[in-house]
Amino acid sequence: MLSADFLAQFYGALMALAVLVYAILDGYDLGVGILLPTDDKSQADTMIASIGPFWDANETWLVLAVGLALIAFPLAHSVILQALYLPVALMLLGLILRGVAFDFRAKAKTKYRDAWDVSFKVGSIITAFSQGFMLGLYVMSFDTSLQSYAFALLSGIGVIAAYGLIGSAWLVMKTSGAVYQRSINWCRRFNVVALVGVITVSLVNPLINDFVADKWFGTELSVLLLPIPFACIALFIFQDRVLANLGNVSAKEGSWKPFALSCGVFVLCFIGLVYSFFPYVVPNELTIYESLADPSALTFMLYGVVLVVPAIIGYTIFSYRVFWGKTQELTYY
Repeated sequence: MLSADFLAQFYGALMALAVLVYAILDGYDLGVGILLPTDDKSQADTMIASIGPFWDANETWLVLAVGLALIAFPLAHSVILQALYLPVALMLLGLILRGVAFDFRAKAKTKYRDAWDVSFKVGSIITAFSQGFMLGLYVMSFDTSLQSYAFALLSGIGVIAAYGLIGSAWLVMKTSGAVYQRSINWCRRFNVVALVGVITVSLVNPLINDFVADKWFGTELSVLLLPIPFACIALFIFQDRVLANLGNVSAKEGSWKPFALSCGVFVLCFIGLVYSFFPYVVPNELTIYESLADPSALTFMLYGVVLVVPAIIGYTIFSYRVFWGKTQELTYY
């Protein structure tokens, strides 16, 4: 049987990977939903077509992350779910609304199609805001004060901006014509809002959590890790310059760059967040070692994990390879 410490680190790393991949992949299709125009049917169709082959599979990573938390860290899962019960329920309602609206607006040729577009947009906003609200409460160690809820509200708006950033960057990469030009403008605006949000969280996090401040400013690793926020800010600035150049028709061959830079921002922010709270899975309360399930059961489950996770990664890569390139018209016969 493998050691408990190894299993805690392995499943913790796997859960972190699932959360990061979900934030990037489902983040961009939530962003596309947030940006979905209700005044231009043709542009809305193009935007929906850009995420059509991917959006459903992207949510697999959320299921994987929640499943790993439930199986590997059941005590932490119980504590987190109890603290976030209402926003989790709201997020699920948003996801359900998105799913229903997507199928009906794409396949049902009825007079209510505009209403389904609005529903898809509202469901995307609700889902993104709920996730940001949960992140804000997590950073505030699930404190129930008025200040914590105010920060969580701002965090919800920040995640909407972050998903809007990566969603518009996805559209820059996948579309052309009017949607392409419109997406560049969206991306530049969300770039500024997301930058403000990252700076705010970077300042607030060490101020409200003493152990986070100690890790960032009181260890030998501080010298190596402190450049992360500045590297993130540099990516935002470079992003704006790239987007300004892409406004020219001749620069379309570099349309993948904004999405790559947005992914870089997500990765750096996530590294900073994980480092800030490791080894806690519930801030200031439970570590991955304290909340670990029975090691013998997790050792047995490891055989399934090494088969399932590579399969998920494989079909994800395959689907993106098949549907790579600029978006084509989405039709159903």
